[in-house]
Amino acid sequence: MTLIDSHAHIYSEQFKQDRDEALARALAEGVEKIYMPNIDHTSIDVLLETEQKHPEQCISMMGLHPTSVNKDFEQELYLVEEWLGKRRFAAVGECGIDLYWDKTFLPQQQEALKVQVELARKYQLPIVLHTRDSFDETYEIIAAAQDGSLKGIFHCFSGTEDQAAKVKELGFLMGIGGVSTFKNGGLDKVLPHVQLDDLVLETDCPYLAPVPHRGKRNEPVYLPLVARRVAELMQKPVEEVAATTTRNALNLFKL
Repeated sequence: MTLIDSHAHIYSEQFKQDRDEALARALAEGVEKIYMPNIDHTSIDVLLETEQKHPEQCISMMGLHPTSVNKDFEQELYLVEEWLGKRRFAAVGECGIDLYWDKTFLPQQQEALKVQVELARKYQLPIVLHTRDSFDETYEIIAAAQDGSLKGIFHCFSGTEDQAAKVKELGFLMGIGGVSTFKNGGLDKVLPHVQLDDLVLETDCPYLAPVPHRGKRNEPVYLPLVARRVAELMQKPVEEVAATTTRNALNLFKL
């Protein structure tokens, strides 16, 4: 069974001691490709070093995470655009709006997202969206910009059936991760009503480990737990979930 982790911070400091082993564990469980979103200027070096060391398995995105957006965000975006002009990345991301931690910089987050949407259009790349407590605010910007050329992922989707329909209408995919295994995650009410063609799988490691590892460090080797939960909720064979979500990810990222 081949799987793709469409969103993983495997370059994170939390994997400093055993990154190679974590990647080997994942590969042994069929997780053949791992797409890595950038955070900000502090993560670029280790992101690219991880890709350079594991080029067949680890593939980089480039973007500015909304929680790194502050009054000086223009300098961060300049660096993102500079890197996008230097080499090919899998996607622009992760970017979006986060209203969970701090609402202070919402106008700056909105502007940073709009800029990155245009970078995705310019470089003909998918865009990977972070929408924590901000689905409506993020959707509004993407919907206004969608002219048929934008594609991407609403990463860590944990919304309603209505929001899932809006994502599909935009032509975007939903990234499904460990939240699908949580008792009160809400996806048990949504996934039976969506199509596999609209999904990709993710871990978002080291965060959001699936049950029974909830609260511990997440890693790509746990992706089969997500695949099995999605299969259970959608009443599909897990092999079909793996094959379809893998195809969806490869078609989107085109690398």
